[in-house]
Amino acid sequence: MRANKSRVLIVEDDQSISKLMSDYLTKHGYEVTAFPDGPEALEHIRTRGLPHIALIDLALPTMHGFDLSNKLKSMADVPIIFVTSSSDTETIVQGLKKYAEDFIVKPFELRELEARIQVVLARMPSLDYASEPVIRVDEFLNIDFAHNRIVLAGKSIGLTPTESILLHVLLRNAGRVVENRMLIARVWPSEDVYEDTLRVHMHRLRRKLEADSHHPHYIRTERGVGYMFTVRPPDTSEQGSAS
Repeated sequence: MRANKSRVLIVEDDQSISKLMSDYLTKHGYEVTAFPDGPEALEHIRTRGLPHIALIDLALPTMHGFDLSNKLKSMADVPIIFVTSSSDTETIVQGLKKYAEDFIVKPFELRELEARIQVVLARMPSLDYASEPVIRVDEFLNIDFAHNRIVLAGKSIGLTPTESILLHVLLRNAGRVVENRMLIARVWPSEDVYEDTLRVHMHRLRRKLEADSHHPHYIRTERGVGYMFTVRPPDTSEQGSAS
């Protein structure tokens, strides 16, 4: 589900650079919100919802770009492009392994920045995030990724960061099977994790998400392949027993 306008979050303390990026991307059809530091950006996400992509500087006033990325990645699998003056190889490698889809070093051409954004968005299915922070899946299920929680049949249930990211990846690919290796790569990009670990976390997520985790409505297993999120309203009587 691709939004009419992809939502871009810019976190850049240099106002001139931030304005150049904002103006250029707005002119080319993106919905842009810009902040000079991490705390303001996080507060915006909590009140307005997730962006489709984040452009993050590393040298922010109070919060390093890696720390901001870590907090963002604890909510959902939002793609990140680092926009920075650092050309240190070790920094770039660490950023790409743990957080980012791409790295662009200042100074840069705005056309190049937009091209990199297009490439990242094109390879990542995207939810149509409305302006609301809570995603309504159906009449029973709402998801608030920014606060790591779901509301199922009126009951608020907290999610761990891992569960939140798993759910985000599955929902972003709703109706398609996401292979185990892809889920592992998105949730644990810099760790050696095996399918047994994925199964444990998926089991815990299902216990929170499903009225009957042995007969799931939302997360289906493609045995030996992966998992699929299915947007199909559960039976009301079953959901009533989960509240």
